[in-house]
Amino acid sequence: MDCIKQNKGKSTELVNENIPNVNLLVIDDAGTKLGIISRKEALDIAEEKELDLVVVSPESKPMVAKLMDYSKYRYEQQRKLREIKKNQQTVELKEIRLSPTIDKHDLDTKLKHAIKFLDKGHKVKLSIRFFGRMITHIDVGRGVMEKFIENVGPKANVELRPKMDGRSLIAILAPNTNI
Repeated sequence: MDCIKQNKGKSTELVNENIPNVNLLVIDDAGTKLGIISRKEALDIAEEKELDLVVVSPESKPMVAKLMDYSKYRYEQQRKLREIKKNQQTVELKEIRLSPTIDKHDLDTKLKHAIKFLDKGHKVKLSIRFFGRMITHIDVGRGVMEKFIENVGPKANVELRPKMDGRSLIAILAPNTNI
């Protein structure tokens, strides 16, 4: 792509007159090779067949150009991209904060939220932040987190076992797809 200058405001697509003045390996609309010919001859052939000359491989020596209906080609490419995006599923990471001194009712409420997130296909990050002297009782926080994970049951796979990260205890649950 050494011969191509990218100008602001101008199209950088290698189509018809935007192709640099070099020899091209041209392939016609039926897929047969026409051989290595100059840009001017290739443009004349494209105009004669009422098609566009599109560079499909700019890095190769010589550049490979194909005769095709460019607007139809672009439409197909955009349709493929839309289809890929439509079928793509984004997984969000939802965080649920627990406390080493959490009450049973609060734990049940957060458990319902976690199950709801997992049913929607999101990952759940459990975290317990230790303030002040709580850090000396990590085992209490770990017990709360293990109980929470146990109550979630088969709805989730434990992706990251409870581990300390600074002053926080963190675990990550992923939805179980085998249910």
